[in-house]
Amino acid sequence: MNINKFVMKYILQLLLVAFLVSCKPKADQNKDYSWALLPFTKADKANPVLLPDTNSTFLCPVRNAVIQWEEKDVFNPASVVRNDTVFLLFRAEDSIGKYAGTSRIGIAWSTDGLHFTKHATPVLYPDNDSSKIYEWEGGCEDPRIVEDENGTYYMTYTAYDGDKARLLIASSKDLYHWTKHGHVFKNDTAEVNKWSKSGSIVCKYENGKAIAVKIGGKYCMYWGDTDIFLAASDDLINWFPVVDDKGKIKTIFGPRPKKFDSDLVEPGPPAMLTEKGIVLIYNSRNVPSKGDTSLVEGTYAASEILFDKNNPTKVIDRMDSYFMKPDKPYEITGQVNHVCFVEGLVNYKGKWFLYYGTADSKIAVAVK
Repeated sequence: MNINKFVMKYILQLLLVAFLVSCKPKADQNKDYSWALLPFTKADKANPVLLPDTNSTFLCPVRNAVIQWEEKDVFNPASVVRNDTVFLLFRAEDSIGKYAGTSRIGIAWSTDGLHFTKHATPVLYPDNDSSKIYEWEGGCEDPRIVEDENGTYYMTYTAYDGDKARLLIASSKDLYHWTKHGHVFKNDTAEVNKWSKSGSIVCKYENGKAIAVKIGGKYCMYWGDTDIFLAASDDLINWFPVVDDKGKIKTIFGPRPKKFDSDLVEPGPPAMLTEKGIVLIYNSRNVPSKGDTSLVEGTYAASEILFDKNNPTKVIDRMDSYFMKPDKPYEITGQVNHVCFVEGLVNYKGKWFLYYGTADSKIAVAVK
C-alpha cells in the first residue's frame, strides 16, 4: 500500500512537470531574446493614429491639376524626432490613374506620439524632374529616414513606374524640402534596371535621433523585399550592393519554411546598432501551404533578427516567431487584408514608438 502511494505521488509529480512545460510558450523555451526590442503594446485607445482625408488637395505638377492626394489610403510611415516633436512621413495615395492611385509622401507631427496634425500638401512627390522616369505614375512609396552627424536627413524611398520598383534616396535639412539624388545604385547600371526597394540604414538611436553610423569604415543598408541583402556607402547617397565571391548579390537572410515568414522578408525601420549587435525589425509575409498554417494567406507580421555588430552580414540570432500580427479590424480589412507593416521607430519621452501601416490603408502605433 505504501509503495502504491509512493508510485502514485511520483506519477502525479511527473504529470505536473509535464503540464507546466506544456504551458510555457514555445518561443520562450531555451531562448534568450534580451537583445530584441520587446515587448510592444498596440495603442488601442489612439489607433489608428492617421487616416486618409478627402479634403486635402494639391496641385500635381505632372498632371497639372488639383487632386485629392490622400483621398484613398495613408500607410507605411517613417518617423523622426525633431525639436521635441515626433514627425511621421507617410505614404498617401490618390484614386487617379491606371494604377488606381499615385503615391506621394506627406508629413504630420505630434507632441505626444499618438495624436497627429497633418501638413496640407505632400513634401515628396513625382515632379517634372530627373526622377520622373522612375516615379511616374506609381509614385513615391514607403519612406525610411535617418540623419547624419550634422543633422541632415536622408530618406530612402521606393519609386514605382508601373513596371518596376526602384530604391531611391533624397536629403533634407528640415523634413519639408527634399533634394532628390536618384537611384541608390545609380553607379551600377545593371542594378538600376532591376527591382529594388526598402532601404534600412544602420543607425545608433541616441537622444531621440536615429544617426547613421559606419561599420568597418562604411555606412550599411539592409534592403530587398524577397530575401534581404546588404549595401555599403561612403556618403549615404551612392550605394553599392554587397556581393559574394562570384560577384552575385549576397543574400543576408531569407524566408523560412513552416514559419510565419515563409514567403518573403523585408526590412522595417532603420536597423539599430547596440552593444549586443545590430537589431533589425523586419516584415514578413506568410503562405500557409509552405509556412504557418495558423495564419491566413498573405498575412504580414513583424519579427526581429540580430547581426554581429562588426560584421553586418553575420546572423547571430533570429526570433522563432513574430511579435506583431494583424488582429484588429483595421489591420485585417483594407486595400490589402491582414497587414501590419512596420517602418517607423522613435525613442520619445522615455518610450519606444513603433509606427506601422495597417492593411495598406491606415497608420497605427505600438508602444514599449
